Amino acid sequence: MTGTRQARPDAPPRVTTTSARATLDKAADENFPVAPFFLPRAWRDDLMAVYGYARLVDDIGDGDLAPGGADARHLGVDPAAADDRLAMLDAFEADLHRVFAGSDNDMPRHPLLRALQPTVRRCSLTPEPFIGLIEANRQDQLVRRYQTYDELVAYCELSANPVGRLVLQITGTTSPERVRRSDEVCTALQIVEHLQDVSEDLGRDRVYLPAEDMQRFHVTEHDLAASTGSASVRALIAFEAERARQLLDHGTSLVGSVHGRLRLLLAGFVAGGRAALTAIAAADHDVLPGPPKPAKTNLLREVGAVLRRARREG
Repeated sequence: MTGTRQARPDAPPRVTTTSARATLDKAADENFPVAPFFLPRAWRDDLMAVYGYARLVDDIGDGDLAPGGADARHLGVDPAAADDRLAMLDAFEADLHRVFAGSDNDMPRHPLLRALQPTVRRCSLTPEPFIGLIEANRQDQLVRRYQTYDELVAYCELSANPVGRLVLQITGTTSPERVRRSDEVCTALQIVEHLQDVSEDLGRDRVYLPAEDMQRFHVTEHDLAASTGSASVRALIAFEAERARQLLDHGTSLVGSVHGRLRLLLAGFVAGGRAALTAIAAADHDVLPGPPKPAKTNLLREVGAVLRRARREG
């Protein structure tokens, strides 16, 4: 790109637009560290490029784009139609294909997708994980309730698991067993986020608590709309939280299978989910007043616990 300082031949372009920077800044609000300082610069750049993509597609699907219509204009959509989420997702997918086309005559239009292109080339990434994230957000526009836990896990296969697989590809550590364990961790992190955001999701007419479990605990959507959780709601949240915790426990072997700074990064992912679950438990599983958030000290404590367990099991 003209005017971009090249720190190395394949350095990603700097993201300078206000809307794109606002998207990347949301990394600070995640339960887990996205691209911590201790990683090699190349990994940090690549992880932030993937994060920018994943965050933007979620913001499109949730209607959380920055005001002003800049993202729509980047994607060639009339800003007046920016509220048409399916149209925006279609335009976003079309721009994604430009990332993989490799044509200098048809470069990606959105700055976050232009920033992603060097990562795709350097790491030989394929379109499938990125398309999965788009499909998850299309599904969000069409499917607003899940009858069974298996249906919810299938949704997580699109909405969360691709991110973990991309992390493994970027760091050159993909293997069938690591992908399997990564999927468990990512599904757990997605479930934890759903538990934190029950009220927010209901406000969007979405419920990510399996209907069969709500029936088992005698919880209705009217109960979820209350300002505070009843005993039945809290019991349901505790049940789903334990499912997520078990998945995170399985993911400890993923942490133990790698070394060095990557081990610390993956421990941060697992620990972020565990710390969030601890915060939920500390709130007596009452998530309806707002998402319980873990303190940084608790996150660091969980990182240490995950690393110790990974060493014992390794």
